[in-house]
Amino acid sequence: MKLLVVDVVGLRPCDLDQAPRIRELSREGFMAPMETVFPALTCSVQATWLTGLHPNQHGIVANGWYFRDLAQVMFWRQANQLIQGEKVYSAAARQDPAFTCAKMFWWFNMYAPVEWSVTPRPEYWADGLKKPGLYSEPPELAGDLQGQLGAFPLFQFWGPGAGIASSRWIADASLAVMRERDPSLALVYLPHLDYDHQRFGPEDPRSKAAVAEVDREVGRLIDHARAVGAEVMILSEYGIEEVTRPIFINRFLHERGLLRVQETSHGQLLDAGASKAFAVADHQIAHLYLGAGASIADIKALVSGLEGVAEVLDREEQARLHIDHERSGDLLCIAAPGTWFAYHYWLEESRRPDFANTVDIHRKPGYDPTELFLDPGISFPKLRIVKNLLKKKLGFRYLMDVIGTDPGLVRGSHGRLLEDPQAGPLFISSSKRAESGSVHASEVSARILAALAP
Repeated sequence: MKLLVVDVVGLRPCDLDQAPRIRELSREGFMAPMETVFPALTCSVQATWLTGLHPNQHGIVANGWYFRDLAQVMFWRQANQLIQGEKVYSAAARQDPAFTCAKMFWWFNMYAPVEWSVTPRPEYWADGLKKPGLYSEPPELAGDLQGQLGAFPLFQFWGPGAGIASSRWIADASLAVMRERDPSLALVYLPHLDYDHQRFGPEDPRSKAAVAEVDREVGRLIDHARAVGAEVMILSEYGIEEVTRPIFINRFLHERGLLRVQETSHGQLLDAGASKAFAVADHQIAHLYLGAGASIADIKALVSGLEGVAEVLDREEQARLHIDHERSGDLLCIAAPGTWFAYHYWLEESRRPDFANTVDIHRKPGYDPTELFLDPGISFPKLRIVKNLLKKKLGFRYLMDVIGTDPGLVRGSHGRLLEDPQAGPLFISSSKRAESGSVHASEVSARILAALAP
């Protein structure tokens, strides 16, 4: 058997009115709300889909965490080895020696034991230049695809220009790999709904239009799967809910002398290793890491009083949500409905780090959705972009400082477990085999193996 699995990020059961191709597939087979894992974040959920394990077993406790032995916060790591436990493509290869897999833009892509894989990998030059790039297995695959399709639109994959162009390119690349390589299992990641649902909130007309846009790309993938007799699964990791207020947890800790910064010529840097307490903010959850001499009980009581914080879990309480892993924070904070955690730690805008108003997902010690917006305080942002690009072409150093630092712009977030299943993630199969009223994220790997069984 052949199987196509499409991760349509942020797709909810209540969105299907705007998605006729996906809705049609769900009527052929079945659709069930997805009972996701906590935290409801991209990397954590995908790791569960791939292993059938919870975060306290596979170790992916968020999109990023504090690497204690390095005293560094790192986000969006891509090494497949970071996921603890056997992955579904390894299990499928044991099940069927003829099995092959294409992993298209799913996370933990690098060095996965699959035949074909492609993932974004920007090129960082010694002079500070950043250029779009890809990492692939085999190495020539990235060049072959870009020769056919043009350069991967990295600046439409994330940042203020993020939109349908990147998901369309991924769909085109996936179709090319499926036609030319014919994998048994194709894993395809389409991130489009993440953008406008976070920018404007999921009920905004622009967000509803985005559902229709990604539905057209999924429809092309469905057409190919039908032509080759493959089953189709469509998954989503989480539902994005409307939010109106950020929680500045690190500023709260900084004001109380618990978070320490390093003063540099380009602004204040979080000094994680010297702090008594700091938070790794990731949407609606924040891992709180404590330094030597810090009292877990005292800091838990302190942070529990911060407005917008719904729960603060110590390691024993984290076990209830299967998140008690050594990579997790000593405490874990969950945001109340309508709120989310901002990473900002500086107390004065004059001392913010120079990367704060740029798109820099690896240098920021937390997730920053304001990277989806141009700074509304800049009168002519496109003119500034053109000037910076001209500096780039002339070989001068430049800073693409066009991103705002006001997280109040953000209108959608995720991470906590939602009460309404119609507003959460979903599972769709083109086959009625094993139809059920709900599907837990930890069941996905077993369902993939069953669909691939020879």
